Amino acid sequence: MPESNLPLAVLWDMDGTLIDSEPYWHESEVALAAEHNADWTSSDSHALIGKSLYDSSAIMKNRFDSELHPHEIIDRLTNHVVARLEAQIIWRPGARELLMKLREAGIKTALVTMSMRRMALAVANSVGFNAFDLVVAGDDVNFGKPHPEPYQKAAEQLGIAVEHCLAFEDSPTGLASAEAAGIRTLAIENLVSLPPAPNRTVIKTLDGVTIERLARLFEESK
Repeated sequence: MPESNLPLAVLWDMDGTLIDSEPYWHESEVALAAEHNADWTSSDSHALIGKSLYDSSAIMKNRFDSELHPHEIIDRLTNHVVARLEAQIIWRPGARELLMKLREAGIKTALVTMSMRRMALAVANSVGFNAFDLVVAGDDVNFGKPHPEPYQKAAEQLGIAVEHCLAFEDSPTGLASAEAAGIRTLAIENLVSLPPAPNRTVIKTLDGVTIERLARLFEESK
């Protein structure tokens, strides 16, 4: 297969794409809501998927009329999720296997997440091999997803032009960020439905995705 059919870099979202952490985030949000005698539903959690923690904490602060500073909310949520991840990380189907294939093929990889850097590094260090050339986390950028900065920064620091990158995402917010940066996307449906769009290919799972199929998907996203 011609080398040009493959991306030079694959940029991975983390929550819901690489790991199945959304249930942990929902638990943390429900616990915070309970402290404020407020309700919090799965739909409320789904509405935050892909958003930066700074945006999410501001939404929750207003919703709960909380006296907590947004940074305190971020710390509460992150501490809860990190504790759950220390007990068990559930990898999304096929994700770790494809990540290994990318590394073996010499394709650069980055983790681009709106979770805090300490959490992103904990996950990256738990993959079981040298999985990422770069980590761009929520506290590494001025503007979170859906702003293009996270993906622009990842491509720039990897030294790869955006047209040679492919982003893996599971949320409309994350897809908007990558696509605004000029990066083609592979949308992997998880908790929310993801419609087709220009420069985007939608699939149900990474399970069974080979390097050859990834090359075809990259070409389809043009």
